[in-house]
Amino acid sequence: MSKKWHIPRRTFLRGAGVTMALPMLNAMLPVSRALANPAADSATTADGYPIRYAALFMPNGVDPRSWAPTGKGANFELSPILLPLSVHKPNLLVLSHLEHDRVKWGDGHYVKSAAWLTGTAITKTTGADVRSNGISVDQLAAQHIGNLTRLPSLELSLESPVSSVDTNVGFTQLYGGFISWSTPSTPVAREINPKLAFDRLFRSAGGQKSALNGDDRSVLDLVMDDAKGLRQQLGAEDQRKLDEYFDSVRSVEHRIEFEADRRSKEHADDAAVRDAIAALGKRVDAWDSDVEHKSERSFDHTEHAKLMLDLMVLAFWTDSTRIATLMFGRDVSPKNFSFLPGVEGGHHQTSHHENNPGKMDQYRAINIWHTQQFAYMLDKMAAIREGDRSLLDNSTLMFGSSLRDGNAHSPVDLPIVLAGRAGGQLSPGRHIVYPDSTALTDLYLANLQHLGVPIKSFSDSDEVLPGLNDANYAGV
Repeated sequence: MSKKWHIPRRTFLRGAGVTMALPMLNAMLPVSRALANPAADSATTADGYPIRYAALFMPNGVDPRSWAPTGKGANFELSPILLPLSVHKPNLLVLSHLEHDRVKWGDGHYVKSAAWLTGTAITKTTGADVRSNGISVDQLAAQHIGNLTRLPSLELSLESPVSSVDTNVGFTQLYGGFISWSTPSTPVAREINPKLAFDRLFRSAGGQKSALNGDDRSVLDLVMDDAKGLRQQLGAEDQRKLDEYFDSVRSVEHRIEFEADRRSKEHADDAAVRDAIAALGKRVDAWDSDVEHKSERSFDHTEHAKLMLDLMVLAFWTDSTRIATLMFGRDVSPKNFSFLPGVEGGHHQTSHHENNPGKMDQYRAINIWHTQQFAYMLDKMAAIREGDRSLLDNSTLMFGSSLRDGNAHSPVDLPIVLAGRAGGQLSPGRHIVYPDSTALTDLYLANLQHLGVPIKSFSDSDEVLPGLNDANYAGV
């Protein structure tokens, strides 16, 4: 039986041709734990909140001098690259000496990046017939629990893939643009335009003006009548959560509109952009991704990154999806980071530092920028309450790269950080030093089991990574 104030978890606000998801509210939880059926939704905490998983990919490796923390177990100090995460140190697991054994055969980046979430040996090709020869951990999870949410998974990126051939190593560059694979031969498309991603998540199908009435008002304005009716049914705490959620959605809308307008003005002198703007006409919130990815121009990518991170947080908060990936850039990315003090030129070029101290300093500065964006996401998720925990507590977020060092192209001792507690299944606040050559896929097997996926092996792993929920475990 249910009470009058109980509302379904899949409640949506509707109005004028749009549909808007809601955050998880107390009124959506089971009437009592005794009546709840955990077996019906094994990817939730004991008190009914879903467990989420995200993988955030940093291309081109890290400065090997500045990644590893000092000390181990709970007695560790963050390295220069990880220092932006200091506020969240109690929420972190820094994992050392993990690697992918099956990617050691190929030169360059592509063998490693395409298999970052699969742990497989990809097929060498210079054409479009790409094959990872495995399903990525995020997509395997989506196949098992994606039916519980409106979107099985969400894939985002700050940079488009390219299809040209890298003649230095004899691989198509397509491999550098994808980390998610739904089948061994199907990379999952990623969205690089925050406006389109927002539309997909929070507006009606098609994403632009309503096909019924041509209305381009805020999605909040369009559903306000329905929202007022729902608000009257909720308790004070749920009303507060709803107000905070609306403020967050409104903030993302305003930032997208402001950023699109600013960028259109900034690049009005570019003939190609001017032609594109003229062709798009009234598309107010257009995101000019082509200009951003021109490697010869310096552009501050921070707002683009934060928009995507905010969208991921909102998607998790509303239970629109429980699985997400973000590529801060494609591997072998030429993205220009000259907007950072002391940095000159593109990311990939800088990663080939040849042990030049000055160039390694620039490389480290780019790494730190990526860590700062991850810290921004953790700030957002830690501030969102779900019962006695936070959204961050009910999630597992993996941040890292498929290379240890972009100069050496090494897949050994990969830079990997976990944040969150997976609803109590992780015990963070530690630096764990595993034996050399420990399989990263052991971590993925553990992640899948934390999400409720009934699986006993993944890629080359048939045992979970030890110590993840043992507060006293420090490794070797």
